[in-house]
Amino acid sequence: MPSVSTSATLAALAASCPLLFYGASRLTKKEPTAPSFNDIDEIDDDDVITPDDVIAIFDKLFLQMQNVVMQLSQQVQQLQMAGQMIPEKQLRQLLKGEFERALTQLQAQVFEDNDVDADCLEEATWEFLENEDEYPKVKKAVERFQKLYDSISGEEVAGWRPGTKKDSGPSGATAASKDLSPEELLKAATIYFETITKKMVEIAKNYKEEGRDLKNPQVSQQFQMEASTDANEAAEDAMKETGVTMADFRKALDKHSRIPTVGQTLAMLQMKQQQELMASGIPMM
Repeated sequence: MPSVSTSATLAALAASCPLLFYGASRLTKKEPTAPSFNDIDEIDDDDVITPDDVIAIFDKLFLQMQNVVMQLSQQVQQLQMAGQMIPEKQLRQLLKGEFERALTQLQAQVFEDNDVDADCLEEATWEFLENEDEYPKVKKAVERFQKLYDSISGEEVAGWRPGTKKDSGPSGATAASKDLSPEELLKAATIYFETITKKMVEIAKNYKEEGRDLKNPQVSQQFQMEASTDANEAAEDAMKETGVTMADFRKALDKHSRIPTVGQTLAMLQMKQQQELMASGIPMM
């Protein structure tokens, strides 16, 4: 079973060292050794990690870990309803720890199902992402999973690459942090929730026009993956237009969400979103 450190690397995809390349243009699924150039011709195509392999693995991990995140959220809500209040910093640490423990267990089975080695998968993933314009579907699958990790950890790792500093964005430039007031947070939250709702309804409408039944489990999974990427990106872009980044938004949520009026408004926005999505025939996870 992969180590916890391997789980964290997969979750954040923030390796601290560059990939090792052995001269072959593609990487095998077997435990890597340093082959000679004569050995490269003997690599079986069935033992090669392809972009489709990477996409399938991250999509499967995303769906399984999305369910874990929802279960964790429900547990936190139950604790809060029972009157147990956990300090925000401690809550983040607990959620992150539970996420990584669940990932350690789930990824072992996913790797076995796909016949891949964790180190080889990481190497292959970074190799494809070095040419992300050539492999846009790999980039999308990986960053979708990264953003799920962002949501639970409160960190900002989506778009990170080897050599990128932890306090910098995807481009490597350090992003300036902005402190939002409670009023600014609620304004940003309204934009965030409404944009996500609008985009999800739009995607669902396209699915229906194409004759795709959202009640079909496979179609529902495809919808959830597409919506989780496109809707969140649309919401982030809408907030950026007002000068608010996702990091600013998460920071403000951690800081102000315990203020009664803020918490109530956020809950109302979430409830309104759920009602509108259900009215549009969008299945809840």
